Amino acid sequence: MTASTLEMALTYEHARIRELAEPAQHPEAAHPERRHRTDWFYAIAAQHLAAAEDVLLPHVRRLPDGAELVTRYLGNAKELERSLRFLKGRQYGDSRMQDLTTLEVWESIDWLLTQHEDLETEYSQRLSEQMDDADVNTLTEELLEAEEVAPTRAHPYSPHTGMAGKLAHRMWRVADTAWDSAEGRVVPTKYHVHPKRDSALSHYLYGTPMPETEEDAP
Repeated sequence: MTASTLEMALTYEHARIRELAEPAQHPEAAHPERRHRTDWFYAIAAQHLAAAEDVLLPHVRRLPDGAELVTRYLGNAKELERSLRFLKGRQYGDSRMQDLTTLEVWESIDWLLTQHEDLETEYSQRLSEQMDDADVNTLTEELLEAEEVAPTRAHPYSPHTGMAGKLAHRMWRVADTAWDSAEGRVVPTKYHVHPKRDSALSHYLYGTPMPETEEDAP
C-alpha cells in the first residue's frame, strides 16, 4: 500500500529533525560560535510539536479512542519540550539547568523522539485509512503551513490543545521572535534543507515546479 502524503511528510520531518540533532550533539556545538547547530534543532523540533498539536491532534481526537491517543501524545510532547528547555538552558549557562549532564539530556531527548516518531507514525496511518485522499492532502498542507508560524521555543507549561493552545502558540511565536532577535539567536528562517522549504517533498505536495540547481542551470 502506497504511503499517504501525511505519512510521507511526517517520515520526512522525523528524518530531518534527527539530521539536525546529530551535529547539535557534538561537543563542539557547545562553543558560542557553534550554538546555531543546537538552535536549529531546537527551533525546528519546537515548531513541529506546536503545529502537530494545533493541526494533527484535533483529527486524532475524532478517532474511536481519540481521547486516549491525544493524552499519550501530550504526555510525550510535554516531556520532550521540557528536555528541549534543559538543552537550551545548559547551552546558554542557565544555573537552573545544570543538574543534568549534557549526555543525560540528549539520552532523554533521543528516547522521547523515538516515542514521538512511533506515535505520529501510528496516528498518521490510522488517519490516512479513515480519511479521503483529498482530505489527507489538505491536512498535510495545513500541518506544514502551521509549522512556518509556530513558536521557535518549547513551552511545556502553556496550554497545548484547543483554542487556548492555539492562542498560546500565536502569542509565544511573537514573543519567541522578539527574544530570538534580542539574543542574536540563530533560527533557520532560510534553512535550505528544512523539510518545508525548497524540498522535493514540499514541491510534490504543493504541485510546484522544482527550481533549477546550479548543476541544472545552462
